[in-house]
Amino acid sequence: MIAKPNVFYCRKCTLPSSSAVQLVFDSDGVCSGCATISEANLVNWERRESLFLKMIEDYRSVSGGYDCLIPVSGGKDSYWQVHLAKEYGLKPLLVTYNGNNYSPTGLKNLQNMREVFNADHIFFTPQVNTLKTLNRLCQRLMGDMNWHAHAGIFTYPIQVAVEKRIPLMIWGEHGFMDLGGMHSYKDMVEFTYRYRHEHCMRGYEWYDMVKQAPNFSEELSGLDLTCWKYPSDSEIEDVGVRGIYISNFFKWEANEHGPLMAEKYGFLESEEPFERTYRMMSNLDDMHENGIHDYMKWVKFGYGRATDHTSKDIRTGRMSRAEGVNEIIKRDHIKSKDLSRWLEYVSWTEDEFDRSADQFREPSVWWIKNGEWWKRDIDGESRSYGPVTLSVAEQQSYYREG
Repeated sequence: MIAKPNVFYCRKCTLPSSSAVQLVFDSDGVCSGCATISEANLVNWERRESLFLKMIEDYRSVSGGYDCLIPVSGGKDSYWQVHLAKEYGLKPLLVTYNGNNYSPTGLKNLQNMREVFNADHIFFTPQVNTLKTLNRLCQRLMGDMNWHAHAGIFTYPIQVAVEKRIPLMIWGEHGFMDLGGMHSYKDMVEFTYRYRHEHCMRGYEWYDMVKQAPNFSEELSGLDLTCWKYPSDSEIEDVGVRGIYISNFFKWEANEHGPLMAEKYGFLESEEPFERTYRMMSNLDDMHENGIHDYMKWVKFGYGRATDHTSKDIRTGRMSRAEGVNEIIKRDHIKSKDLSRWLEYVSWTEDEFDRSADQFREPSVWWIKNGEWWKRDIDGESRSYGPVTLSVAEQQSYYREG
């Protein structure tokens, strides 16, 4: 008999042991994400600022060209990145990968960004039919319809940096460090191909999409996927491209970026509340990130965006753990209404989506009882969350009760 799942949760924040971002727990049951964030209060930020000032002097253009390249979505954090670059006298080139899922508010913020900062801006959109194909293919292949967006964000700007010969790239925070404590603040980690490939892109590259497409009755060629092809080592070394995380030089306070950027530059929050999180200023560049894409994380690992956001807010003292638990129980399980847009976009039915989704449920999280999916929630209660669509043979790796 397969053992019944027994997911546990950080004693301080709300992240589970099943986290998609790998966690380590100490003897008190506190996760590595909490430990790393606590380091931020011990950093000498004035010294870090001086290191930043010294570093950027090596990258100022002597020909009047661009001093740096900043990948931007038009969100609160990319506003802050451009704000800092301008404050320190840098001339940035802004680069956006457009996955064709912008919310109306997100597009307004992006248009406003290039105007208020008076910056040159490259806004790139791949072929829409290719995007639709990648949505369907990657949902079936890895349970992530937004693989193309992660791949595009971490590939296309590097292509531009090589082409325009701009060696300095300024990113925001290191996502896996900020949430899961992958690195220490002492590491001063920079962007790497390995992080991009193994974590941001789940170990897949453009050529894997070409190879896998026929297995799922899709068609793709290398010519369709040009914007997802990472430059060669020799091309990167020839220009000297490096990617720094601004959060290593200035204390990262995401909850403060939104209000500050709204006051100074007119940044807008979402025009309507999200269903799966209480935050109104996050992921406006992609209507599915806080929605059905995040729902897939719930299906896979048993938690979602509300868990991520409450964990961050608990760590900074903006929310109690009890308040966080209430938000999670209320939101994490919701199959959000943006699913209808995505289904029409890729010409799928909801049954097709549910069937695909069920194939990615993590056996360490879910079990089957009376033909339904069950899991143990952060409040200690076990609950059912819909019917099982898998065949009897496909259910073999799951614990079955009753």
